[in-house]
Amino acid sequence: MTFLILVVLAYLIGAIPCGVVLTRLCGKEDIRQSGSGNIGATNVYRVAGRGFGIATLVGDALKGVIPTLIAASIASFSITQVAIVAAATFLGHLYPVYLKFKGGKGVATALGIFIVLSPVSVLIAVLVFAALLWKWRYISLGSISAAAVIPFLVFFFERSFPLFVATLFISAMVIVRHRANIDRLLSGTENKFKA
Repeated sequence: MTFLILVVLAYLIGAIPCGVVLTRLCGKEDIRQSGSGNIGATNVYRVAGRGFGIATLVGDALKGVIPTLIAASIASFSITQVAIVAAATFLGHLYPVYLKFKGGKGVATALGIFIVLSPVSVLIAVLVFAALLWKWRYISLGSISAAAVIPFLVFFFERSFPLFVATLFISAMVIVRHRANIDRLLSGTENKFKA
């Protein structure tokens, strides 16, 4: 029963649309009607400014950290149960009940989850992201590339098949949610990041 309750709570926490909440509380326009229409940190940054973008990034990452950390700290939970809680959290962000199941791309929430599951893997993936962002100035390219490598890093460092499956699922969904960005990258029309 405790496990099922935590799975539901993980989904509901993951479903909190930080970008929408923050911009609305501060009297900004509906982020879903501005810029790319995405509720994530990159669009919030472009539309509402650096502070809101950073706050959204932190909030979305914490959504991933909190339920996963709680699950990992319960001694009676197996690693498979922890992986399921992590996946439920991530699905909450992608398909939030509060926004009629229309959510974001999940990069920051995935980051929060991965920080709990395998901090060393995250460090390497962040270096991949940073290197590609520095070289080509595309946030989407860095995010997609980091998502592509992290399941294999998790498997290498953690030696856990359930965690590998969970991270592979999460990473695959991150990449799928970037399909429009992939099309723009291939056509040369993707927006470059400007600090």
